[in-house]
Amino acid sequence: MAWIYALLILSAGIVIGAFAARLGNKSLKQQKELKKDLDKSKYELEQYRQELVDHFACSAELLDNIAKDYSKLYEHMAKTSTELMPNLPEQDNPFSRRISTLESVQQIAEPIHDQPRDYANGATGLLKGGPEKLEESKAS
Repeated sequence: MAWIYALLILSAGIVIGAFAARLGNKSLKQQKELKKDLDKSKYELEQYRQELVDHFACSAELLDNIAKDYSKLYEHMAKTSTELMPNLPEQDNPFSRRISTLESVQQIAEPIHDQPRDYANGATGLLKGGPEKLEESKAS
């Protein structure tokens, strides 16, 4: 008789265990699905961020090209306006005010390869004035 009670308790335990495992698996399955969705969302967000960085890098490069082209065009217009209309008064030439301050785009874009000099052109400091200043300084 003890064996019968043991078998009944064992079978009841198996049924209850199976029922509990089934309930536990649903929440575990949901957790796995949520984690999978979270990982997928993180991956998509990272891809979106990378696309955004690439977009802004490309846009910056295009804007830089536009600025260089605009500067070249403006320089061309400024130079040719004085060549094609030499008798035009300065106040009528829209480029006349800016021609003197216009910098060449090629000078900005290309690096200078000359080595710096370790001396200055001409005299500097006390000897800048020439022989007259030397005589005046000796006299005083």
